[in-house]
Amino acid sequence: MKTRNKLIYSLFLIFIIVIIVNLLSNGLFFRLDFTEDNRYTLSKATKDILRNIEDPVTITAYFSKDLPPNVAKNRQDFKEMLEEYAAISHGNVVYEFVNPAEDEETERSVLQKGIQPFLINVREKDQVKQQKAYMGAVIQLGNREEVLPFIPLGSAMEYALSSSIKKVTLHERKRVAFLQGHGEPRINAYHQAMQELRILYDVEPVTLNDTVNSLLEYKTVVVVAPTDSFPSHHLDYLNQFLDRGGNLLLAVNRVDGDLQQARGFEINTGLESWLEQHGIQLENNFIIDASCANVMVQQNTGFFTMQSQVMFPYLPIITKFADHAITTGLESVLLQFASPLNYFGDTTVTFTPLLFTSDNSNTQPSAIYFDIQKQWTKRDFTKQAIVAGGLFESKIATKPYKMIVFGDGNFPVNGEGQEAQQQQPDNINLFVNSIDFLSDDTGLIKLRTKGVTSRPIDQIEDGKKTFLKYFNFLLPIVLVIGYGIFRAQRRKIKRIKRMQKGYID
Repeated sequence: MKTRNKLIYSLFLIFIIVIIVNLLSNGLFFRLDFTEDNRYTLSKATKDILRNIEDPVTITAYFSKDLPPNVAKNRQDFKEMLEEYAAISHGNVVYEFVNPAEDEETERSVLQKGIQPFLINVREKDQVKQQKAYMGAVIQLGNREEVLPFIPLGSAMEYALSSSIKKVTLHERKRVAFLQGHGEPRINAYHQAMQELRILYDVEPVTLNDTVNSLLEYKTVVVVAPTDSFPSHHLDYLNQFLDRGGNLLLAVNRVDGDLQQARGFEINTGLESWLEQHGIQLENNFIIDASCANVMVQQNTGFFTMQSQVMFPYLPIITKFADHAITTGLESVLLQFASPLNYFGDTTVTFTPLLFTSDNSNTQPSAIYFDIQKQWTKRDFTKQAIVAGGLFESKIATKPYKMIVFGDGNFPVNGEGQEAQQQQPDNINLFVNSIDFLSDDTGLIKLRTKGVTSRPIDQIEDGKKTFLKYFNFLLPIVLVIGYGIFRAQRRKIKRIKRMQKGYID
């Protein structure tokens, strides 16, 4: 009887504990994250956004059912992320999952929202067939709506979701000015960058008039690749803008090259002299780097014309970055005819170099003929860690400006029409991160490039690759055999003990 009462009491106690744990878990979310890039740990920026939500945000996730395991994992990751969002926001993030294939009306509604299906390969009975699948979401607050046509995999998921929530909860979007009127590219020439910037900002082209007021409406002004001279009063407007606490991003071509004529030349717009008044020098020299892009050249061999790739050190590939929010997560930025950046000003301004060339780099004068066929050797690259971009922050309380300067104006520009070209993702990330740093205080900048560093297996040496292959194959087998031998040995020792006189178990 006593044993029965004890059992009932234990079961009742377990029942109460389970109820208490479930009640507590509604407001708490706990997860251990051992990944290198903290993929499953929400950033401070996301938590701040969620805690500041004033009205409920509804997230409708549209996922197909019966997805293959590799795709279904994305659904589970998204569901767990939404659970964490709901907990941190104290219930202000409400979500549901809908299967678009439930009926024709639901699927038609999903298509009208801009969520398109994609095809995946599914194996059934030794056959591979293609299946239509949906994996998108709609974030809604009142009459504001943001659509994610496709939920990105991995670390990009948090940035996509958090930036969408930020966009629908923004009461007023910040304005960013792109200066025009001095030969700068038009807004249409930044196709990739605008896709990112227009999530949080109103990007507007601005042409300076007879007063500085056209700049003072903005927190951040961007000047990219001017080719014409700046009138002196325009430079004065830039000074007044900085004096009143404005932030400035300058991507300037101090030198440039013409591959058709195979020559390099210097560019003067007046900005270089203006920068020197602030203690900043953009040298009128080309950066050359052994870590560089290739160019296609034609070679005549007898009756044949062949095209081949040759290294072109005037297109440096930057892989060394400062430990800073602007450059966190960047892996490779391609510059085009860049020039070195130096600071010789006083201590009232903090200078943070952001981009560095490799350990095999150098500089060459601006007036130069490009010898495409040149055989470059290590003796051509005698310098290292040349600075190609940096951040300048004023320490004076009355002039708390920030200015970012890059010695290349082409890296974020796609161009227009037939001359448009796709830029590397990290080129765009660097440019947009810089504008985020100057304009946005939410910290979303750290999410854009959050991810695992690429480690292609084809870059591993053959010997190490073979070792890893057999190590992964044999280790589990060795562990199982070892455990079996260990257990057999223990049992043998026990049998010997039991056979001894006077043994008591």
